[in-house]
Amino acid sequence: MHSLSHSLINELSIECGYSSASLSERIYSRSPGQGPEPMAGILLYTSAPDAEGTLGGLVHLGQASELGPILRRAIDRAALCSSDPLCADHEPDAANSSLHGAACHACLLVAETSCERGNRYLDRSTLADTFRHTGLEYFA
Repeated sequence: MHSLSHSLINELSIECGYSSASLSERIYSRSPGQGPEPMAGILLYTSAPDAEGTLGGLVHLGQASELGPILRRAIDRAALCSSDPLCADHEPDAANSSLHGAACHACLLVAETSCERGNRYLDRSTLADTFRHTGLEYFA
């Protein structure tokens, strides 16, 4: 969910004209056994109270007819990074305080103020095949 959220932030910033630093995320999820039903959701919203927040269009892009193609482009864009193969070769390592996989500033990392998890727990391999990992993605 977190990697998808960042991928959508980057894609929406291209589509609607907001800078990615003016968009923020809130991730809602519950695993089986944590409540009555498992659930997952992402809230993306404008976090800048300045003039950039008046550009509009973000709500329109959330409609089903618009969001489907944006979601597909975000997932497709996650397959490649301009820092590959170095980015794709990165493995999470808690001992080195590196809590992300195939993610870097060129692909998934966003402004710290936009991310509720401090750019940790990200991996493009959960969205699309990468040079290093195949078959881990949630979306076919």
